[in-house]
Amino acid sequence: MKIYLASDHAGFELKELLRKWLVEQKYEVKDFGAFSFVEQDDYSDFIKPLAKEISENPENIKGIILGGSGQGEAMTANRFKNVRAVVYYGNKKEIIKLSREHNNANILSLGARFLSEEEAREAVKLWLETSFSSEGKNERHLRRIKKIDQ
Repeated sequence: MKIYLASDHAGFELKELLRKWLVEQKYEVKDFGAFSFVEQDDYSDFIKPLAKEISENPENIKGIILGGSGQGEAMTANRFKNVRAVVYYGNKKEIIKLSREHNNANILSLGARFLSEEEAREAVKLWLETSFSSEGKNERHLRRIKKIDQ
């Protein structure tokens, strides 16, 4: 599975830790930046290219984006067709599972200011290991996803 990463300055340190960990887990990782800590950078400069590529190949690539809260990053990513970004900044991990099972989320947006490295790794692991639901409800979920993309 291909994993794309992107962050601004607020998520830079955690992105670097996650990148190393994902490579150790044998994932193919492509980094869209930031490539160094620049306090005045803008998350959209890194998130847009990642979201564009996932938009063009939504079934074969997963993205992990990071920022201070993850909110602006997800809003940016969600402007692209076929992109379904979910925000996570701690607490209830059930939202991660539901984002994959019900919404087939293909981008996980992490709020780096609210997560430890271990919490972020656990969230990423759960998100990557959770599949889109193949239960009877799947037809309903597919219908809703199609409406999002119309």
